[in-house]
Amino acid sequence: MPAVQAALSGYSDLPMRTVAREHGAAYALHEVVLDELVLRKGKLRRRILDVPQHDHPVGGQLMGSDPATFGAAARELVQAGFDVVDVNFGCPVNKVLGRCRGGWLLRDPANALDIVDSVVQSVGGRVPVTVKMRRGYDDSPEAERDFFAILEGAFERGISAVTVHPRTVEQKYVGPSRWPFLARVKRHLGARTVLGSGDLYGAFDVVRMMRETGVDGVTVARGCIGNPFVFGQVAELLAGRTPMAPTRAMQHRALLRHWELAIQHLGTGDAVTAVRMHAIKYAQYHSEPVWAREQFVGAKNGAELAAAVDRVFAGHHDEVARPLRPEDAVVPAISACT
Repeated sequence: MPAVQAALSGYSDLPMRTVAREHGAAYALHEVVLDELVLRKGKLRRRILDVPQHDHPVGGQLMGSDPATFGAAARELVQAGFDVVDVNFGCPVNKVLGRCRGGWLLRDPANALDIVDSVVQSVGGRVPVTVKMRRGYDDSPEAERDFFAILEGAFERGISAVTVHPRTVEQKYVGPSRWPFLARVKRHLGARTVLGSGDLYGAFDVVRMMRETGVDGVTVARGCIGNPFVFGQVAELLAGRTPMAPTRAMQHRALLRHWELAIQHLGTGDAVTAVRMHAIKYAQYHSEPVWAREQFVGAKNGAELAAAVDRVFAGHHDEVARPLRPEDAVVPAISACT
């Protein structure tokens, strides 16, 4: 599974994961959730722990700051049917850092490793445990030492793989990610599994990262929002075949499928908000992206959204698919903790 759908806060719910799987994603992660929400009884907990038969293999990504709570939440995820527990040490969002969660833990190796130990002990070998990291909190030598202390300590405690985003936490999404750092991490870890992340906006980026850095696979984050086709395109490239760009008819079908699944999962009211958010991302790949985005932004109910989807993507069923080009990739706006 060279290309994985990343955990995307606010995006990678069951409908998005299902559409991604139907377009070639062999493995997908649930959007990141707070450990305490997994433990708090209520509708949100039930939704988080709902893992239908067709949603496998699926990873549950947790974020928090207390090892005991982290471990208890990991146990709940496994009991619910998640196939992997992923620990988030990478989110750079200010409100997350302010609560000593996500990327902040790269400043605190002792607590980070206590969290890893708690999660590994709690799942008891029933499923793999993985970790998501950035390359350090900042660019200081101390931050780099902390990164490698956590990395090595996590594998010593029994994790199965690590995902590394080669920007610092302080950097957030400003400037390019440092792919050479991924190559360094892979050389350091040898045969252990490393997934890369960062600046993967299309299939050509995925294959280039794998070839330049030697990572075992990648997690596609912003590059798959509005673009579930990327997973199949990666498979085509790696097989030595020419991937095709999606036609507007293909985009139309994918969005309608997402809409259908969202209604089943969320109900019509919540589905409008969720699918409109995704439709706006699909608009980035339209030949007239500003016009297409405007059609979706103004949709206030299900009927208006369905009409906008048809207006933007329907009526092009005679369009001939063409080979995908590197320049087809779109650099999306920052919109999710990844």
